[in-house]
Amino acid sequence: MSMSNMQKQTDVILIGAGVMSATLGTLLKELAPEWKIKVFEKLASAGEESSNEWNNAGTGHAALCELNYTAVKPDGSIDIHKAVNINEQFQVSMQFWSYLVNNNLIQNPRNFIMPLPHMSFVQGEENVSFLKKRFEALASNPLFRGMEFSDDPERLKEWIPLMMEGRTSNEPIAATNIETGTDVNFGALTRLLFDNLQGKGAELNYKHTVEDIKRTSNGLWEVKVHNIDENKIEYHTAKFVFIGGGGASLPLLQKTGIPESKHIGGFPVSGLFLVCNNPEVVEKHHAKVYGKAKVGAPPMSVPHLDTRFIDGKKSLLFGPFAGFSPKFLKTGSNLDLIGSVKSDNLVTMLAAGVKEMSLTKYLIQQVMLSNDKRMEELREFIPNAKNEDWEIIVAGQRVQVIKDTNTGKGTLQFGTELVSAADGSIAALLGASPGASTAVYVMLNLFEKCFPEHMKEWKPKLIEMIPSYGLKLAENPELLDKVLASTAEVLELYKEEVVLS
Repeated sequence: MSMSNMQKQTDVILIGAGVMSATLGTLLKELAPEWKIKVFEKLASAGEESSNEWNNAGTGHAALCELNYTAVKPDGSIDIHKAVNINEQFQVSMQFWSYLVNNNLIQNPRNFIMPLPHMSFVQGEENVSFLKKRFEALASNPLFRGMEFSDDPERLKEWIPLMMEGRTSNEPIAATNIETGTDVNFGALTRLLFDNLQGKGAELNYKHTVEDIKRTSNGLWEVKVHNIDENKIEYHTAKFVFIGGGGASLPLLQKTGIPESKHIGGFPVSGLFLVCNNPEVVEKHHAKVYGKAKVGAPPMSVPHLDTRFIDGKKSLLFGPFAGFSPKFLKTGSNLDLIGSVKSDNLVTMLAAGVKEMSLTKYLIQQVMLSNDKRMEELREFIPNAKNEDWEIIVAGQRVQVIKDTNTGKGTLQFGTELVSAADGSIAALLGASPGASTAVYVMLNLFEKCFPEHMKEWKPKLIEMIPSYGLKLAENPELLDKVLASTAEVLELYKEEVVLS
C-alpha cells in the first residue's frame, strides 16, 4: 500500500488520553461540533498515567491548603497573588464541570468530585506565626471566605482527631480549615469526558504510539503512529495537534522541531505514597491536610495526609516521598531522560544540575529512605501510626520543566507550562501541579494562542459554559456568590457528611 493512501486527514489530533486532552477535546466539541477529532493513546485505556486516581493526590488545587502557593516577601509580609490566581483557575474548572453535569454530558458528579475540608498544619513557633499571617492575608479575600485558624489543641482535636491522638510534643502547633475544599478523581473524570467525546463522534485509538511528528509541505502536521495490536505504521495528518502526553510530551515536542521547543529540558521525579489499609484508621480522618516542605525539597514534595474517595471507597494516603527514575512516564523507558538531552538544551540541563544541588541531595536522601524512615515522617502527622496499617504504592511520574528564563539559564519550573508554535498549529503541555485542577483555564489560554481567529464567534458559548470567562471572580463579588452557589449545588458539594454506600 502506498503511503499516500494511508494518510488519513482530520481537523484535530490529540496525543495522550489524559485529563488535558480530554478537557481540550470536550471544549472543542462544544465550540466547533463539526470538527473531526482523533485521539492516540499508547496504553489500552484513558487516564492511566498522570491523570490516574492512584497517580496523583486528587486535590482540587485551589490554594486553600497548599502552603507553597503563598510566599513570604523580604519584608515578612505574605504574597497571596499566586494563591488567588490558582483559586480563580480552579473556579473555572468547577464552572465547566457544572455545565457538563447540567447538560447531561456527565451524569453523576459524585463519580468524580467529593466535598472535603482542606487544611494546612504546621509545627514550631516560626511556622505557626507564618500560618497565622497567611490566614490573615487570605481571609480578607472573598475567594477564601470561611477559612478558620486555630492553635488551640482542643479545636484541632475536632478537626484532625487522628493527628492529635498520642501527640506528646510541647511544640506549638496550628492549622487552618476551610470546608469548601474538594477531592477530585481525575482518572474517573478523564474517562467520563472521553465517553462523552466518543458519543459525539471523536475517534479514540488506544494502543497507538506516536513515533514522530513532521510538518508537511502543505502546512499540515503529519503524525506517524504505531498501531500496536496490528503492528503496523499509520500516518495521520491534521491542521492542529495537541501533545498532552504527560512526561512523554517533551520528547514529542522536540520531534516537531518548532523553535519554541528548543532550550527546554525535563527532569523526572517519581512519587511514592503510603496508603492505609486499616478501615478503623481511615474512618478517623476526614480532610486533606497539607504541611510544610522540608528545606531543600521541591514544592511538589509538600507532605500531606489525604482522605481520598476512589471507586466509592474512602482511603487514606500520606506522601509524597520523592523517588528518582530516568523514565518520563510510569510505563516509559529508562532511556527517556538521556534521550531528551539535545544539543540545544544541553547547557540548559547542565545549568539546572549545578543550580539544583539541594534538590539533587534531597532526591538522593529520599531514594535512600527506608520504610522505617518513611513511617517516622508519617508519625509527624499521625503520632500513633503503626507499620502494619500502611503500605507503599508508586504514584505517577512527573517531569519538571527546565528552561532558560530571565533569572538565568536552566531554571527548574514547578508549574504547568503551555508551549505553542507561533502560528498556533501545534501545542504541548508540560510540567506538573496544579495541572489537572487548572486544565480548563490552561485550555482557554491555548484557544487564545492557537485559535485567535475563532475567539469572537466562540465567546458567547464560552460565557455560557464558564460564566466568569474573561473576568476575575475576586473582583466581582456578586458573580462570585452566584458561581459558588451554583457549582456547589450542581456538583453536590453540600456541607453534610457524605455517606458512601
